[in-house]
Amino acid sequence: MIEALLDYEFIRYSFISGIVAGLIAPLIGTFIVIRRLSLIADALSHVTLGGIAFGVYLSTLFTFTINPLITGIIFSILGALGIERLRSVYKHYQELAIPIIMSLGIAVGIVFLSLANGFNQDLFGYLFGSISAVSMNDLILIVSIGIIVILFIFLLYKELFMVSFDEEYANVMNVNRWIYIAFIIVVALVISASMRIVGILMVSALMTLPVASAMRITSSFKQLMILSVIFGETAVISGLFLSYHLNISPGGTIVLVSILILMGTIILNKLGVSRNGGRNEEVPGQTQG
Repeated sequence: MIEALLDYEFIRYSFISGIVAGLIAPLIGTFIVIRRLSLIADALSHVTLGGIAFGVYLSTLFTFTINPLITGIIFSILGALGIERLRSVYKHYQELAIPIIMSLGIAVGIVFLSLANGFNQDLFGYLFGSISAVSMNDLILIVSIGIIVILFIFLLYKELFMVSFDEEYANVMNVNRWIYIAFIIVVALVISASMRIVGILMVSALMTLPVASAMRITSSFKQLMILSVIFGETAVISGLFLSYHLNISPGGTIVLVSILILMGTIILNKLGVSRNGGRNEEVPGQTQG
């Protein structure tokens, strides 16, 4: 694959996109997991599928091609705003917002897929990831989203930390409501940026599995963020290399590597527990920022 990286542009585009996805997905996934909103990534990925299908359908209506990634991002952002709105409507049953939006995304996707005469090769690339699917325009968009995510977390780290661990305290401290909305939009952008490499159906795994692995062997929130990114990048780079040489889907390969990392950290954690004579599991970040 090293030779392919030097010889073929589309391989370089996919590799760079994978590096960006491996950074921002676990980074924002850390806050999602701590807020116990892990399933929100699944909901928004299905909404994104609806947007992709809509873009494919529009391309069948016009002589020019519409980039489905753009319509996917638009739908994902709208779905994110819908979830945040429904969470305020169902204050005592906020988790209802996720299956409602997920159901809507699946229904819209099925309808537009049927109107667009079913699946095609490009759509399979969106669903399961493809090492040859990333164009120059996609790369520019993904890198731009990566910069936005990094700046968002860097500038609003304290507010995001506060909201993630104690939402009621954050409200008492007058954390602006727009922080919640901005966060959910950023989550939607991360899903849209990652789906080209991992695939829509598995993008949530890249946001949660590295975090789940890091939680087993870290004791502070900052450690959790750093190790989650390391695990995410390891899974992406290893998955891309394996998928290229074995000629298989990168999405599934990346997720399988993530599962292996998770199993390894669980084993390490069990060994640590036995050496320490048994200790209770702590949520990273509760005592340290």
